[in-house]
Amino acid sequence: MALRAVAGSMARRQLKTPANLCFNPFVISASNHRHRSVAYPLSNSPSGFRFSIRAIQETTTAPITPMKEDSTEQPQSSPNWKVKMLYDGDCPLCMREVNMLKERNKDYNAINFVDISSDDYSPEDNLGLDYETAMGKIHAIMSDGTIVTNVEAFRKLYEAVGMGWIYAVTKYEPVATIADAVYGVWAKYRLQVTGRPPLEEVLETRKKKAEICDDNKSCRM
Repeated sequence: MALRAVAGSMARRQLKTPANLCFNPFVISASNHRHRSVAYPLSNSPSGFRFSIRAIQETTTAPITPMKEDSTEQPQSSPNWKVKMLYDGDCPLCMREVNMLKERNKDYNAINFVDISSDDYSPEDNLGLDYETAMGKIHAIMSDGTIVTNVEAFRKLYEAVGMGWIYAVTKYEPVATIADAVYGVWAKYRLQVTGRPPLEEVLETRKKKAEICDDNKSCRM
């Protein structure tokens, strides 16, 4: 009977434990007023340990603003370029290859891209290569001032961005001659193939525009 009485007394004490909680909260305010904490101290637990529950109430930390991505177009050319590519920015098929090379060039910074269709294009800055000459076939200028054309120009450009293996076979005959002949056909008819007027008409339109425009930067073809 005595053992049952002791066990019953202990059970009743455990059931009363929640009632022993001291709900006299006190507020802790940090000196920088960033947040407020409310602490609820508890009386001794049956195991003899003392602990408290802390609840964060008012969080006033400044919100994190996501960094805005810089939309400014990064320059595609490096001051230490190995080869300069003169390309026709008005040629849709050409631009597919140009954009691919620009993407590769981000890791190499070896190519200086120059759009000959731009109103700002200057033959004086490109060894005297005028718009008409550059439109006839692809031209590339090496850093030492050497001008390369046709398939050799593509080979130098691809080598500059780690893809020289694609055109490596064009170094040797008779592949070199055949490749240049095929490219020559493409260069001759590329305007018609891409739905553009003949070169003579393009040149005439560009000439008239230059005569009419007072400010070239405000005029576009």
